[in-house]
Amino acid sequence: MHGPRRPSIIVTYAIVFDWSIRMRLAASATYSLGIAAALSLLTGCGNGASTLPPASSDRPSAGAAARTSWMAPDAKSMDLLYVSDLNNGDVNVYSYPRGRLEGTLTGFSAPHYECVDKAGNVFIANGGKKQLVEYAHGGTSPIKIYHEPGFTHGCAIDPTTGNLAVLHDPPTSGPGGFSIYTHAKGKPAEYTTPNVFRVYFIGYDNQGNLFVDGTDMHVAFEFAELPAGSKTANAVTLNQSIVLPGAIQWDGQHLAVGDQVSISGPSKIYEFTISGSSGTLAGTTPLANSCDVLQFWIDQKRVVASNVCSPNVMYFNYPGGGSATKMIGQSLSEPVGVTISHK
Repeated sequence: MHGPRRPSIIVTYAIVFDWSIRMRLAASATYSLGIAAALSLLTGCGNGASTLPPASSDRPSAGAAARTSWMAPDAKSMDLLYVSDLNNGDVNVYSYPRGRLEGTLTGFSAPHYECVDKAGNVFIANGGKKQLVEYAHGGTSPIKIYHEPGFTHGCAIDPTTGNLAVLHDPPTSGPGGFSIYTHAKGKPAEYTTPNVFRVYFIGYDNQGNLFVDGTDMHVAFEFAELPAGSKTANAVTLNQSIVLPGAIQWDGQHLAVGDQVSISGPSKIYEFTISGSSGTLAGTTPLANSCDVLQFWIDQKRVVASNVCSPNVMYFNYPGGGSATKMIGQSLSEPVGVTISHK
């Protein structure tokens, strides 16, 4: 068993290339962050959840006012696939698994990764506004907004408690962290990880253990766990090298962890058994013809992946992988986040 190895020169270029994109995206949100911060001071909004109607800072900007969210009348009666389009600032909603466009949610600033609760409510990281926005299944207006201290990356729901974990950058400088809202309500508890400096993804297993991946200060892959009931996150060593951090999700038997791989492709999903501070590889799912899968979503024997390189959304058999069985969303510009909300 061995820990993550340092990348080669070629792979390092891929990592730096990918990280420069992430930094460019974060920088593009700076203006929105400044406005949000100023409005926050005026309205007294602090870290924590707020119910709607939102303050004016939570509404689409004047430039986005001409476009409004919409949803087909029958959308609430079907399973839905939500896809965050980073470049357009929208979230497209498709029938699942058919892939017909059923609606679009607008007014986001750098929408990122997503999660869903047992009721089918969908949570979308509104990165540039330092928010997590919650929508009812098939709804067009937010039902709750969670305010975070830094650029918001994504979220996860604890299947054992209903607690909501939200991954975010630090308020100013230093390592990233995450918030945990008990039963997805009230003021959150804040955590940081000892080894993950730049956070990417977050996910729970079936026992309520919470995992975070990202990189250290030298852009090498890192992995951490907050065990259920603990207040301290610990470093976890995986016995499989991962080039670029990908999504984290419990697949019913193992903890699935993605590897974007980026320009050298294809992306992969690795399945691990976690014991203490070690993770042992149990399987590999290759995602053929992909090269920058950010978030994936496992739905029983199918995995849905947001592929930035195409750009589109690809369906694969799981855990077999291989060639995509279906591709949708050819009109997408930069799909980064996906989740499935069942009716």
